[in-house]
Amino acid sequence: MDWVSAPNIEDAPAELAQGRNSGGFLALARERAELFLEAERAQLPLWFAVAFGFGIAAWLWLPGPSQWMAFLALALGFAAAGVTAGGGRIGRAMIFGGLAMAAGCALIWWRSDAIAAPTLERPSVVTFEAMIEKVEPRAAKGDLRLTLAPLGGALPPRVRVSMPQDGKPAGLGQGARIRVRARLQPPPPMALPGSHDFARDAWFQAIGGVGRALDQVEVIEPSPGGGLDALRDRLGRHIRTQLPGDAGGIATALANGDQAAVSEEDAEAMRRSGLAHLLSVSGLHIAAVVGAAMLLSLRLLALSERLALRFNLVIVSAGAGALAGIAYTLLTGMQVPTVRACIAAVLVLGGIALGREAISLRLVAVGALVVLLFRPEAIGGASFQMSFAAVTSIIVLHQWRPVRDLLSPREEGLAMRALRGFLGLILTGLVVEVALMPFALHHFHKAGLYSVGANLIAIPLTTFIVMPLEAGSLILDTAGLGAPLWAATGWSIDLMLDLAHRVGSAEGAVAMLPTMPRMAFAAMVAGGLWVALWTGRIRWWGALPFAAGAIGAALAPVPDLLVTGDGQHLALVREDGVPVLLRSRSGDFVRDLMSEASAYDGDPKALEEQHFARCSREACIADITQGKHAWRLLAIRSRDRIDWVALTQACADADIVVADRRLPKACTPRWLKLDRAALEQSGGVAIFLNDQPRMATVSEDLGDHPWAARFQATTGRVPSDRSTPPARFPTGR
Repeated sequence: MDWVSAPNIEDAPAELAQGRNSGGFLALARERAELFLEAERAQLPLWFAVAFGFGIAAWLWLPGPSQWMAFLALALGFAAAGVTAGGGRIGRAMIFGGLAMAAGCALIWWRSDAIAAPTLERPSVVTFEAMIEKVEPRAAKGDLRLTLAPLGGALPPRVRVSMPQDGKPAGLGQGARIRVRARLQPPPPMALPGSHDFARDAWFQAIGGVGRALDQVEVIEPSPGGGLDALRDRLGRHIRTQLPGDAGGIATALANGDQAAVSEEDAEAMRRSGLAHLLSVSGLHIAAVVGAAMLLSLRLLALSERLALRFNLVIVSAGAGALAGIAYTLLTGMQVPTVRACIAAVLVLGGIALGREAISLRLVAVGALVVLLFRPEAIGGASFQMSFAAVTSIIVLHQWRPVRDLLSPREEGLAMRALRGFLGLILTGLVVEVALMPFALHHFHKAGLYSVGANLIAIPLTTFIVMPLEAGSLILDTAGLGAPLWAATGWSIDLMLDLAHRVGSAEGAVAMLPTMPRMAFAAMVAGGLWVALWTGRIRWWGALPFAAGAIGAALAPVPDLLVTGDGQHLALVREDGVPVLLRSRSGDFVRDLMSEASAYDGDPKALEEQHFARCSREACIADITQGKHAWRLLAIRSRDRIDWVALTQACADADIVVADRRLPKACTPRWLKLDRAALEQSGGVAIFLNDQPRMATVSEDLGDHPWAARFQATTGRVPSDRSTPPARFPTGR
């Protein structure tokens, strides 16, 4: 019996009274007590999965080996205390919980060491031969991304190189041997405190260098063809041929999981409107594929009277659905949400075949454990967190007795049934949005506020119109008859994109938040888990840490100054919250990075256009006022030689100096000097200029984890030309 289906203890008085009136009071009380104890015992597997994940998360959070060893000791001590506490429920919970936490921490520690691969020490331009392991089209950028295994041993065993798609030579594909000249560098570290850590992703993928091809790629031995990657690539190219433009990118993502073909404008609109989950192949898509396979196989098999009488066709169709789900998971690249959804679907189908309750929190726990056993690092990613949070919240909502009573089928008219179903959709959408909002704000610094209404339209549109039309188009293409359905598919996708752009561009559509304190995020996650995994009134105690975390997140301060780890990019946040950039021609990545870290929903401005700043080609001087305090910033943005006297005088007149070069010791600002030497140690920096000025650094976030970037290697620069004339600083106060 699953604990979530146990009778709610709140309902005991009325039912016990009913038993007493019928003469069975004691028997009913004993039965309720046994059911309650069984339900409590059933919580152990759920909390085991939580404890296992907590151990993994603790390793990612704590800074280094000393703290990891201390955590392991505490977890094992907790388990030992459970042994001394006896064999009761509390003792068992302490034993299993302590062992699970220790196992999670030890597993990811072991995996981080086992998967360790050499990385480049500094940027370099090299010509090398390599075998292609993977080819990923990035249609929206017009690029191909190649995962390569270099030959010869001079480079790391695996690197990733991008090249223009229009320069793709014949025979390029998985298994091909190529020669390429590329500029390679170590995987980029976290750019700012709280931003995404690309170096961690590369570490667990054993990628030791990234870069871009400088010349035409030469194919020495062509690809033998075949394989899932080749099939996925051919499918994507076929879809984009049939549906050129934006609709083709969305259709490709739905079919093979490749989101690289989705334009940045469409992807941003989907994120702002809360529809981005439709682009990530997960539970919705797996459910549609499995359901369609089950329905089709059941209908076809039922046409045979002999089969219908001799076999349980429901079990047979469940097997067909499981095979379809597994095949779709393999086709779409086995991403974390897809694997999780596939595991859940197979368990549901197994429950149907065995006649057991199929959908429960135990299913979610098993799916999470399977993913974490093979890829423990996934727990730190938005995909894992948001997919499991969404599924858990849906199950908890629909197994909560008041909601179950409200939405349960009953004898009533068609209008009331439709109204009840619509109410269920609204409740589900609201609960999912509340569950996902902490994760969206933590990872992306933004969350859509109108997404409930948008999803009420987009989810049925995708599930019942877009995906069936696309599947039918692909099937009919085998006979050359798919054109009409492709046209209908394009129209339906255009409708979804129009909805995303309209909702995403509406005033107040997005809530923005700067970097969330870790403790605030942890409190909200802990509170949500408490509410989800307990029953009865005790579950609502989880609202307290959730509310405390939400308040802490809402009160997170916006940085006054942001500096990337290479010192090239700087954003000063004005009093009205608008970030202004040192380099007005910065690319989209930097502009988005600065806007998100500043909790600003818009495009940053240029520092040189501000009335409080004076800029020349070489540097900018800005006067910052925060309350009663005034600060002067000197930001050097040129590589030209600087006159010694002018430089030292400018430094002495500034409170903060930022440069992407090494500055002489004689450059001594009044408070903070962030030149290349300092940033190699700190990484990106967020500065808060209040009554007690402070700064947060990337190095603090990374600690001593194995992928902690060597900032000197990552931010290496070509020395500037010493023969150029001395630069001049802007003058005037």
